[in-house]
Amino acid sequence: MVYEHEIPKGARLYFGKSARLKRDIEDIASKILYKEGFEEICTPLFSYHQHHYIEDERELIRLNDEKNRKLSLRADSTIDVVRLITKRLGRSTEHRKWFYIQPVYKFPTKEFYQIGAEMLDSRDIEKILKIVIKIFSELGIKPKLQLSNIKIAHILSQSYNLPLEVLKSSDIDKILEMGTGWIEKLLYLSEIGQIEGLLGIVPKDIADELVKIKELADSINYDNLIIAPLFYTKMRYYEELFFRFFENNLTLAMGGEYESGDLEAAGFAIYSDNIIEIKKVENEG
Repeated sequence: MVYEHEIPKGARLYFGKSARLKRDIEDIASKILYKEGFEEICTPLFSYHQHHYIEDERELIRLNDEKNRKLSLRADSTIDVVRLITKRLGRSTEHRKWFYIQPVYKFPTKEFYQIGAEMLDSRDIEKILKIVIKIFSELGIKPKLQLSNIKIAHILSQSYNLPLEVLKSSDIDKILEMGTGWIEKLLYLSEIGQIEGLLGIVPKDIADELVKIKELADSINYDNLIIAPLFYTKMRYYEELFFRFFENNLTLAMGGEYESGDLEAAGFAIYSDNIIEIKKVENEG
């Protein structure tokens, strides 16, 4: 029996102070993004293409259109933004910096509010990362920042026989079973200052990607930072430098460099619901 007051597990309900907090977060972010030269886009709730870039298609909420063609509710906004700007609106606009404030949905009834931005024809992850830091600064929070490079995982898989599935699951025991000393050192690498000492130990193709992490860290000068060179995100489109902000086991934002077809881009998504949880605790304290 479903009572009249019940809502599905994973659905969101904001009212009063929490709704006001949500609106304030969105207002702060949108003002900063407009000032940085971004324009807003609202993408359709329904999509034919989500399965192309969601790693686990079981997360999709499936349905059909009037011609019985398969579609799904929007589970991710990034590639939809890129696809619609380049394929559908290409003749209507030449603007390359876009942001969105909208929810995404995952099976069975999970709802997530996001604030995101995409810079098309640019891999300027430094600029993207500084925008996120600026938004968080305006919100009065300074979460832990994790820097990674997804290309390291692909190199380990393709050239050193470490399966991606092991990295996806963060199976430490199987990583250590590789019996390779330098891979073990990568596993426990967590501070920027440790990278220099590894450059003469790890293979050159790995060292080159570690240097990119170090250069990004040096460029943003953010002191609440760790690195995770073996981290692998489940979003298919992220391929190189990647970042994630988190606090109290809650992911507050993630983003990075990616490609869509022949287009290079960089972007981020801020998870509004988790920020609301953080701010509510602060306000109640």
